[in-house]
Amino acid sequence: MTADTARRGIELVDAGRVLARPGWFARVWTGPVSRVLDRIDAGLASGAIDAVLPDGSQRRLGGRAPGFVARVELRSWRALLRLATGGSAGWYQAWEAGEWDSPDPVPLFALFMANGKTLGDAGRAHGPWRLMARALHFLHRNTRSGARRNIHAHYDLGNDFYALWLDPAMVYSSARFAPGAQDLAAAQQTKLETIAARVKGASSVLEIGCGWGALAQHLHQQGAAVTAISLSDEQLAWARGAQSAGIDFRKQDYRDVTGEFDAVVSVEMVEAVGREYWGDWFDCIARCLKPGGRAAIQFISIREDLFPAYARSADFIQTHVFPGGMLVSEAEFERLAAARGLSWEDREGFALDYAETLRLWREAFDRVVAEGRLPASFDDRFVRLWRFYLMYCEGGFRGGGIDVAQVTLVKR
Repeated sequence: MTADTARRGIELVDAGRVLARPGWFARVWTGPVSRVLDRIDAGLASGAIDAVLPDGSQRRLGGRAPGFVARVELRSWRALLRLATGGSAGWYQAWEAGEWDSPDPVPLFALFMANGKTLGDAGRAHGPWRLMARALHFLHRNTRSGARRNIHAHYDLGNDFYALWLDPAMVYSSARFAPGAQDLAAAQQTKLETIAARVKGASSVLEIGCGWGALAQHLHQQGAAVTAISLSDEQLAWARGAQSAGIDFRKQDYRDVTGEFDAVVSVEMVEAVGREYWGDWFDCIARCLKPGGRAAIQFISIREDLFPAYARSADFIQTHVFPGGMLVSEAEFERLAAARGLSWEDREGFALDYAETLRLWREAFDRVVAEGRLPASFDDRFVRLWRFYLMYCEGGFRGGGIDVAQVTLVKR
């Protein structure tokens, strides 16, 4: 099975174009662009931005306390209008248009995340643009049909694409790096082992969101009967290939799963569920676990003090990368789990491991592009989008506002 070869990824690149070109109304709404710089300057409690402005002048923003230091060249004042109206989605669109650049954008993204509370809405969509972003996000909500479309948009970009820059086992989630030097492939195996250890001894396991099948195969090799579900045709085609004998790979929505299992595993799938369906997701786990059963979950969360503002808008990731996505409020997750008789145990966070995973993915992706090995159906706009995505996420984890964690849920 192969993905459509006509300009793959174009629906991600072109998403949110309604926010892309702020005109006279945006200029009236935001006021002088210098006011945007003043708001950022005032909001940087730590770290600094050394900016070269379009007129050639230089300005340092922040610098009042140690922290990340970013260097930015603003080539057009329009970039600030896009940021002030469209937030991080507008900032990406300014990057794509060549309106700003940086020798290394990761510290900039880390800086914005580290100062997320004091910056307030300086990096989020405002006014009518926020309403438009939320409306677009609402259209991508994860109904049964919507979830299939959203998964297709990202995960069905093509196995020939993902195989170029993921590790050989095709694991598309945070690795866990053991102390000392360890390459990405070994660190991904360490991650699989840490998940498997949380459900050790389970005879039957349900995996919700099986990706390309590496965890299902790992659990099966340990003697478990595995049922693994996904909505991605490309992922399932890969997973049903080598070493899949004895594993029940299904194209199935989690809301439609029946039966009882000794254990449930799910690695970075819940971010694709959407807040309005979190309860349904926990219902699935509670329904499918036998009494005393365990669920091993790996999830990505956003800091609790940032969650309300994040949930009111739609950021670059939700607009251009993972339609329908939503990072987790861990406090809300604990409440939802407890309401269904699931105790929250042995939580471990490892945000900097994800930052390192993203750095290694980006290095591999850049090598593929430099060597001309990327399929021709991906154009330069997609390449810029994907690099921005990997750098944006790396900065989020380095800045401390985003975490990745594993937890065990036990059905009491």
